Amino acid sequence: MASSCSQALKQHVCKSSTILRVHLQKSWNIHMLYCRCCCIVHMSFLFSLFVFFVFSEEIVIPKKKTWSKEAVLQALASTVSRDPTASDYRLQDDPYLTPKTSSEFKLFSLSQESGKNAAKYFINTYPKYFQKDYAQPHIPCLMPETLEAQIEEVSEAALIERIHMRKVKAAVDLYDQLQQAGTPVSLDVTNQLLDLICFYGDSDPAQENVPEQRNEETEDVQDEPQTKKGRASKASDQLKAAWKENNNAERIFALLSEPNTHSYSALIRGMVKYGAYSKAFSTYTDLLNNRLKADVNTFNALITAAPEVKEKYNEKWELIVDLLKELAEQKIKPNLLTLNGVLKALRRCGTLGKSQAFPVLSEMKALSIDPSLASYNHLLGIFYKPGAPFLGQTDILQEVMNEVSGKSFTPQDPDDAQFFITAVRICLDTKDIEQAYSVHELLGVGENWRLLGNDLQQNIYYARFFSLLCMMENIDVMLKWYRDLVPSVYYPSSNIMRDLLQALDTDNRLDLIPQIWKDIKQLGHANRQKLVEDLLTLMAREKQDQEVQESFAECALDIKKMYDTGDRGKVIMSWTATSLSDVISVLLAAQRRQDAWEILKLFKTHNRVPSEELLNKFLTCVTESGEVNHAVELVQISAGFCLPETPKLIQRVQQEFQLSEQQKNILSDLEIQTFNSD
Repeated sequence: MASSCSQALKQHVCKSSTILRVHLQKSWNIHMLYCRCCCIVHMSFLFSLFVFFVFSEEIVIPKKKTWSKEAVLQALASTVSRDPTASDYRLQDDPYLTPKTSSEFKLFSLSQESGKNAAKYFINTYPKYFQKDYAQPHIPCLMPETLEAQIEEVSEAALIERIHMRKVKAAVDLYDQLQQAGTPVSLDVTNQLLDLICFYGDSDPAQENVPEQRNEETEDVQDEPQTKKGRASKASDQLKAAWKENNNAERIFALLSEPNTHSYSALIRGMVKYGAYSKAFSTYTDLLNNRLKADVNTFNALITAAPEVKEKYNEKWELIVDLLKELAEQKIKPNLLTLNGVLKALRRCGTLGKSQAFPVLSEMKALSIDPSLASYNHLLGIFYKPGAPFLGQTDILQEVMNEVSGKSFTPQDPDDAQFFITAVRICLDTKDIEQAYSVHELLGVGENWRLLGNDLQQNIYYARFFSLLCMMENIDVMLKWYRDLVPSVYYPSSNIMRDLLQALDTDNRLDLIPQIWKDIKQLGHANRQKLVEDLLTLMAREKQDQEVQESFAECALDIKKMYDTGDRGKVIMSWTATSLSDVISVLLAAQRRQDAWEILKLFKTHNRVPSEELLNKFLTCVTESGEVNHAVELVQISAGFCLPETPKLIQRVQQEFQLSEQQKNILSDLEIQTFNSD
């Protein structure tokens, strides 16, 4: 038996090798990467046969090896790393419209989503025109959805159809018709209906791909703010989705002669989801009184609701412990969401949570439950409160990172997407750059990047990461990260660009400011007045080398254009005395006196008052060039603003220049006017 198997295995290897060699000879350059992947998969198959041959008593050789249809694509994808010079993969369908700024990215994303919704609307409204299936293999989400019920008669099958179509109101109406007709509905179907009602809060789910119908009723409310997809829900939004007293779920539940565990579970979970916490515990008491056992999902919901029904920390924890004891008494095995719910509840138990967090994690491991990223996120949330001082707890993050380092995680809990944001926030608060690198390294393991969350969460993560880099790293390392992630992954905000300017100032690399200004314009932040003023202040503070000073002057004149015309022909920023003074100082340092003189005239145009220091600096440059007329005009400007420095400027001009009689008379008149005004 063993010898025949060995011979068959040898023939299989020879045959496979021959096929692989012929394939390589036909097209080496084109299919080299593909063949490597096939060879890897093939060798894994042979290795599995070898292990099976060695460790099994009975040998069963399969007729063929079946692997997923995406196996080769996944193997090819693993050989390619991210290209920092390329745009995000979501934007590669239309390279011409690839966004270069955060505002353009937002517009692009909204437009793309709007286009998808419009396409879905037409496909689902006119499905008979889109029956041809071109995709191989079949992709269900690309085919028209069945939006209209196919079964019209009043029957249980029609009710099941409406439940599967998630038509809450239609399903409830049909259930009522069945009850009125005396047609019995099975308990399983009724439980499915309860699940539907409790999940959507006794209302039909919102249809995202249906365009807004403008009619007489909506004419008057077009200007009211609408709830946008992707933003955080406000308290007013949550009040609309509250659990209603005696709603359809409670009414249908009351009609059941013998509700089972599923019935109670659906009702309790719906009550917890929509804020009826006390009522959920009352329903759980009814379940116990009817001598039924709850399921693990019911306990998960009750544990989530426990902090809401008690006020004191110890009372919250005692209630959670009682629920866990009842779970053990009913011989129900907890799952990951159970213990994650306990950790999440401990975040609201103050110092008590810190003493109970690690025992909960130990219990998870004792039950052979591997923690998810949400578990570690709750653990960090217990020990690191935002804005609270860290009292000897800085090692918790290090222990967590040692535990998760090098591991690839899959989504198991909705709170998994919060881990990276929380971890990098703690690194920023504790100024721990090494742990921040560990967090970012974990993000690149496997497909952990999928757990970074939506676009808003990604922006929060990278904003905190870049803030820490600007604060703790030297400018060369910072710019390396900057060029690697911007703008292929992240569009930095104006505040991050200000942090970058501070990093340039700290490392005395102000020569890079013109390059950063180009990035600021490309990222759409050239209209941020505070950012522009900070940039001008850095350029005007110290005199640099002549080459650098020339680049500063060009940068300052470019900034002047943004003040004059703004973005798309609109004036956005307004000149301040400080910004005008900084531009003039930069131009004077680069020997651009004529350009500086034009800027000086803007003080009067924009009703701004120049400082005495600026006028003295300007007069010094005029003295070096020997331009008498500009010196006299400078004194006239000072007198026009009634500056107390005017007599000193007059005295300097009289001493440092050879004046004509007319110029002397002008200065004398200005001196008399200044004396009279005093």
